[in-house]
Amino acid sequence: MARKTFYSFHYTPDCWRVSKVRNIGAIEDNKPAADNDWETVTRGGDAKIKEWIENQMKGRTCTVVLAGSNTANRKWINHEIIQSWNKGLGVFVIYIHNLTDSAGKQSTKGANPLDYITLGNTEKKLSSIAKSYDPPKTVSADVYNYIAANIEQWIEDAITIRNSNS
Repeated sequence: MARKTFYSFHYTPDCWRVSKVRNIGAIEDNKPAADNDWETVTRGGDAKIKEWIENQMKGRTCTVVLAGSNTANRKWINHEIIQSWNKGLGVFVIYIHNLTDSAGKQSTKGANPLDYITLGNTEKKLSSIAKSYDPPKTVSADVYNYIAANIEQWIEDAITIRNSNS
């Protein structure tokens, strides 16, 4: 059974890399906003963006944070991670810097987005509980194949981790 997932990512620099992961087909995902739709949402301000995110998360069991060079500690990435965890969704990170973009280029590895999220009123970072995966490959096709071979298990593991930390 395909899990329903929500993807969190930095749109402009990573959209091409993200589309590669979304096309793996092992999971059922939410559809990305088209550029025009996203512009309409963002013109509505923070309230509209939060509403859009809320609607996209409905019925999801896991959030996959696809981390590029500058994904960590972005306002809406943090919001999506916090909302996901608070709603009981599994959460984990996949580093996508070694997937190529539309120009065939890779990027540098960014920080772990989970390092910027603390649990409740504690100083405990979400990264101490939820996992992040950096595919141990350097060729884009090999990175893709590694993610494709493992993403279903990573999703199940993230859901298990979340359920055991309720």
